Amino acid sequence: MTFTTHLRQEADALFQASFDHPFVRELGTGELDEAKFRHYVMQDSYYLNQFSKVQAKGATLAPNMEVASRFLTHALHTIEAEHALHREFFTLLDVTEAEWATFEPAPTAYAYALHMQQAGPTLGDVLASILPCYWVYYEIGERMKDATPDHPIYATWIATYGSEWFRDLVEEQIERLDVLAGQATAEERLRYQQLFLKSCYYEHAFWEMAWTLESWALPTGVRR
Repeated sequence: MTFTTHLRQEADALFQASFDHPFVRELGTGELDEAKFRHYVMQDSYYLNQFSKVQAKGATLAPNMEVASRFLTHALHTIEAEHALHREFFTLLDVTEAEWATFEPAPTAYAYALHMQQAGPTLGDVLASILPCYWVYYEIGERMKDATPDHPIYATWIATYGSEWFRDLVEEQIERLDVLAGQATAEERLRYQQLFLKSCYYEHAFWEMAWTLESWALPTGVRR
């Protein structure tokens, strides 16, 4: 069994929780409240900005120029391809420049980004922390690729993560973590697993954040 196969088995309940989340299910059917998707897109744009920086950090920890180049390529893909997608969504969802200028990430988006930023000190740590974002979206895209939601934005989202282009990126990073784990100590592999599982937890929490329109507002009844 490869190291990443073991990780996937350990994280199966968390993956399944993402698959079963009502945000994901209703996105696939086209029934999702657009306000919830709008909240998700804004939070995800913030998250992807942080994600690209962590990918670039991986380049600085790479053992050779080839691996460094690939991490920088992944960072560019995040900035160019996925950010372009989000800019398209911003237009379709009427997110204004003034609104984005005053945007503040919700607690879950902020915490997930901080979790990734603090991963270290090796490339394996960084990759273990960001791999669930690749992998969960890939598996959701595979499950949904035949879905036909009667909503152009949701259909575009599904097409992006169900594409061969995205699958190739995911498989590359899965294989790379197996190589790094093979060179790591038992203590490092345990650390990779803990980082991976925490990121899987945050992936599920991200759907819940969007579903509940999470913000920093205090819950009703809580005294200031």
